[in-house]
Amino acid sequence: MSYSCNHKTQQLVALAKGGDESALDQLCRVYAERVRWMVRLRMGKELRRRLDSMDVVQDVLIHAVGGITDFTYDNEGDFVRWLSKIVENALRDNWERFHAEKRDIRKEIPLGNGGRRSGSGPSGVPGPVGTTTPSVILSRKEDLARLEKAIDALKPEYKEVIVLTKIEGLGYQQIADRVDKSSEAVRKLVSRAMTALISAFESIK
Repeated sequence: MSYSCNHKTQQLVALAKGGDESALDQLCRVYAERVRWMVRLRMGKELRRRLDSMDVVQDVLIHAVGGITDFTYDNEGDFVRWLSKIVENALRDNWERFHAEKRDIRKEIPLGNGGRRSGSGPSGVPGPVGTTTPSVILSRKEDLARLEKAIDALKPEYKEVIVLTKIEGLGYQQIADRVDKSSEAVRKLVSRAMTALISAFESIK
């Protein structure tokens, strides 16, 4: 994100921590779409059958608003990663709640169109984009349904590094510190993950 946008976020966070409701509203508007991507790409097809992603987005934003006074701003990346942690916690809590109710969502048979099986998407899903590159795939909102299916088809480690690099904006060294790999190993892993994503995306009609 550019310096001006970063500075704007810093100002909004400072105002929000001081109780400025207008600043809180602006932060929610600016970051709601990014939070939606975090939720949709992290929740997986099992939870997606049970949860409305926008309900989770709303819960995350409400939690963020309630906890903004405890957040210490250093840079825009830290703010995004703070939001991502709230997303992870919200999804984990929902997963645990479903299991606490002894309703194993991995074994349930979905009813109607709410639990479409892989490869049986609606006829209205757009065809392949003209230029299929990671940046194009990740920037086209209308292809989100296809992107979800493509992400679901990837190995867990591929899915994770794509979310960390393209959604959270982490650098290779930051990811390396998280996953206990070298920066070069992470770079190669990201490269393989993006190649797999393109292949999976193009195979979904």
